[in-house]
Amino acid sequence: MNLGNIVGTIAVAGVVAVAVNFFIVPQMSPVSPEEVDSQLRAQAATETRSFAAQSPQPGETRRSARIPLRDDGHYWARALVNKKTSVEFMVDTGASIVALTYKDAQRMGLNPQNLEYKWKISTAGGETMGASVLIDSIKINQVHIRNVEAMVLKSDLSQSLLGMSYLRQLYSYEFRGDRMIIKQ
Repeated sequence: MNLGNIVGTIAVAGVVAVAVNFFIVPQMSPVSPEEVDSQLRAQAATETRSFAAQSPQPGETRRSARIPLRDDGHYWARALVNKKTSVEFMVDTGASIVALTYKDAQRMGLNPQNLEYKWKISTAGGETMGASVLIDSIKINQVHIRNVEAMVLKSDLSQSLLGMSYLRQLYSYEFRGDRMIIKQ
């Protein structure tokens, strides 16, 4: 290493030290241990309130449902939609939204012939057009989720899909052997 490289390295280190001193150090302020304790207690109280709102009450258990794995390798759920129509969904964690066949949308009373199909949707079978709808409720056994975003697909869908717009509203879902367990 020659003298020029050493001087250059020292100069760069000096510039970094000056930058740290002028830009980072002034933004850092000393905090007493009492302030840290106070902040941690406030944060813990907030987290406890938040957790308590999501947790079941003592003696109460979460509502759950078991969804069976069929011979085709998919999990299938029979759901009561909008408190009146039974729809069979294939669970699809790869679908960002609940997708409804035209026929299931008709059965649910969504009047798919009057919907505006303005969204280009990519499916495993190719591209099709979709209409955005809001499903009032989807109930699988004890698990009852309200206000679920969905798309009615104009074509290219042989089966309605239970996608992530439903699944992400759950407390949890897990796969155990030949069952998918959902909890609310």
